[in-house]
Formats: sequence, structure tokens, C-alpha cells
Amino acid sequence: MLKYLFYLLVFPGFLFASVFGLIVGWIERKVSARVQFRVGPPFFQNFYDVFKLWGKEIILIKNTPYFIFVIAPIIAFATVIMTTTIVGMTFFYGVGIGGDLLFIIYLMVIYSVAMILGASSTGNVYSSIGAGREMKMLISDELAFVLVILVPIIHAGYKIDLTQILAYQSANGMIIGSASGIIAFIVGILCLQAKMGMVPFDIAEAETEIVEGPLMEYSGPLLAFWKLAHYMMYVFLPMLLVILFWGGMSFASFGTIMAGIGKYLLIVVIMILIRNTNPRVRIDSAINFFWKWASPLALIAVILAIIGV
Repeated sequence: MLKYLFYLLVFPGFLFASVFGLIVGWIERKVSARVQFRVGPPFFQNFYDVFKLWGKEIILIKNTPYFIFVIAPIIAFATVIMTTTIVGMTFFYGVGIGGDLLFIIYLMVIYSVAMILGASSTGNVYSSIGAGREMKMLISDELAFVLVILVPIIHAGYKIDLTQILAYQSANGMIIGSASGIIAFIVGILCLQAKMGMVPFDIAEAETEIVEGPLMEYSGPLLAFWKLAHYMMYVFLPMLLVILFWGGMSFASFGTIMAGIGKYLLIVVIMILIRNTNPRVRIDSAINFFWKWASPLALIAVILAIIGV
């Protein structure tokens, strides 16, 4: 029992994911600044921002369902901690729980639903627009994301456990080395951009259009929950792709450890580069992209995986 509490609260859960997520978020901001010929923030800027929010007042909107408004970011934050713990247990310790991929899919959906409910409870026009866009993005990218996850499941003999997918790759080679694996991996990175609300799929928040949309009316510790959960996604989402397609991380030697870190950082760098080299797309363009291009490509990857390619 104490072991699992340590996993949840310290490593690889809350404490580790919070600190490491804020650091990776700083890397993203620093790289983005360099691309735009700016200096960028100091190393501890994200820490300062989150700590400042913890000390500010929570402003509640009159004549709104306070319970939904308050509980939504707490539920979303809890789901991110649980997801990070599940993925991190496999990534760092090589242990997991039965059917953990199903848990991950459901927990990520709960996060989006919590954001939709929290934004809808405010009565703010911009928040309502953001909630509607978040709902459309969830409907758009979820099919492609599930199809991407199906590829390693099929390769591993229809196993839905992360540890069994890692065992398959240890015995047969990395799934990204197959045609179905590389297609699913590419689509998976685009799905991560959408899941995290990063450009070009930051349509729900769209700071320059609807003033952060779903998060507009949030302040103080409640806003800190949302911000910290976003940074923590930088931890478990790239790790999930590394586990599913790149054989995870081995601690057998210094070289294998550096290789695992390199895989993770490569995915993060690709996501940052996509963010800085593409404009925000419209919501209808995002829906068309995921339904007409990403999902069919992921479906082709699934068919190739079924026939063993």
C-alpha cells in the first residue's frame, strides 16, 4: 500500500510530474522564444507563476453552479495525476495494472469532459464557445487516438497492458520499425498536440480570439490546477508514445538510459517545432483534418498491423 502511495504522490506521480512538467514547459517557452528571436523566461518562471496563483483569491461568479465550477479542475487534475502514475510506473519500473490502456483512454476523456463542464458552468460567452470547441475537438481526435493505440495492441497479440506491449517489443523489436507503427506514431504525435491544446490545435483556448476560452473565468488555485495539469501532460503523453512504439526505457546500462531520455526528448522537440511552425487552424478545419486524414491514416495502420506489416 505504501509503495503505491509513493508511486501516486512522489514518483512518478504528483511531485515528480509537477516539477518535471514545469521544467519541460519552460523548455517549450524558451525554444519558442528563440524561434521568435526573443530571450524567453528565466528557468523558474513557471514555478513562480503557479505559486503566485496558489496565493491568489478564487473569484466565484454570481448565479452559477459553484460546485461544478470548483470541482471540475480538481477532477481534471486528479485524472492527470492518475494517468501520469500509471504511465510512469511502466516507463520507470516496468510494472503496471491489468488493462491499463483502457484506464488511460477513459481518464483522458474525463479530463476533457471536466473542462467542458467547468467552462459551461460559468455562463460566460467566451467560456461557452471554448467549451463547445473542446467538445468538438474531443469528438474529432478521439477516434484517431484510439486507432493509434490499437496498433501496438494488435502487434502485441491483442494485449491491452503496457507491460505486455513492452515485453513484445523486447522480444520482437520496436513497433515503430514497422510500416503500421511509423504511420500510427506520426498520427499519434498530432493527436498529442490536440490533446494538449497546442498550436495548431489550441482552438478551444485561442488566447487571441476567445481569451483562453474554458479557463477565462478561473483564477487563483483553481486556475493553478488547470495550468499544472497541462504541464504534467508534457510528462506522460510523450512517455506513452515511447512505451507504445519505441520500446520504453531500459535501465540496463547508461547507454540505454540515455537512449530512453533521447526518445522522450525527440517527441517533445517535435511537438514544440510543430507548435512554432504552424498557425492555429479553424475548428472546422481541425475536424476535417482528423476525420478525413488522420483517422483514415490510423485505420490504414490498424489494417496493416492486422496483416502483420
